[in-house]
Amino acid sequence: MATMTLVQAIHAALSFEMGRDPGVVILGQDVGRYGGVFRATEGLWDRFGPERVLDTPLNEAGIVGMAIGMALNGLRPVAEIEFVDFIYPAFDQIVSELAKFRYRSAGQFTAPIVVRAPSGGGIKGGHYHSQSPEAYFIHTAGLTVVMPSTPADAKGLLISAIRSADPVIFLEPKALYRTAKGEVPDGDYTVPLGKSRSVRPGEDVSLIAYGAMVHVAEEAATLAAEEGIGVDVIDLRTLWPMDIDAVVQSVKMTGRAVVLHEAPRTCGFGAELSALIQEKAFLHLKAPVARVTGFDTPFPYALEKLYLPDPRRVLDSIRSTINF
Repeated sequence: MATMTLVQAIHAALSFEMGRDPGVVILGQDVGRYGGVFRATEGLWDRFGPERVLDTPLNEAGIVGMAIGMALNGLRPVAEIEFVDFIYPAFDQIVSELAKFRYRSAGQFTAPIVVRAPSGGGIKGGHYHSQSPEAYFIHTAGLTVVMPSTPADAKGLLISAIRSADPVIFLEPKALYRTAKGEVPDGDYTVPLGKSRSVRPGEDVSLIAYGAMVHVAEEAATLAAEEGIGVDVIDLRTLWPMDIDAVVQSVKMTGRAVVLHEAPRTCGFGAELSALIQEKAFLHLKAPVARVTGFDTPFPYALEKLYLPDPRRVLDSIRSTINF
């Protein structure tokens, strides 16, 4: 196994799948000669040529619309949106067309497309390069939504996403692109969609997170352990369909739950998680489900560190839940 950063693992997955399946194509702004804004596709244009690594105009609706046409004609396109903040011009193509082909055709047609997009804050990108809109896509029936937190999961989940018969929104926490490092299995390696990962065990409170917040959760759990509190940390990995069985099993054991994400609080994915937990584990709860999230404001530039949940804010929520 090689040690990689998260963005290197993304590159490894794309390179492997393109070499394995000639139907896999990449398209997006600057993905070709330039190698992508974060260099996730660097060198692929040279290796596979401009017919399989397509530089497109700056037109997100056109990128996704073209990918849909490719998928319906037998290809497996991977469409890159430079930042998830710019995905909104393609929103109609994604939610009104891409997500509905299997349903509207009664299973006769599928749209095996992966839409990759860097997501979240942590790089001083300001409010046009730091948003976390995962809830919009989770809300849309027909889409699988994925967000890895480690290089190994990034490779394994992306390969699984490319091979999926249905469309996948693959959100990549840009704050982890070069800060998250770890061993990544060589060759053909997959992580199943829809399965969470147990990060560390604990018996006092369940802490559910995804993406960059998994590492914040780990730090908070370490601080809590110094106070004698055992935190069971779960990395969702696939946000939808979610591994609710693993979450419920954890909450039934601990009796307490804290949900963590950097997206705004109101109607964020944490609200759905909280509702599912109380529906399926209500009689086991010793305290209300707590949420630690971003705020209901545009993502701030100067106050980025205040906006993003940090280990101390998570620890405060853990304490409040324990002391309820």
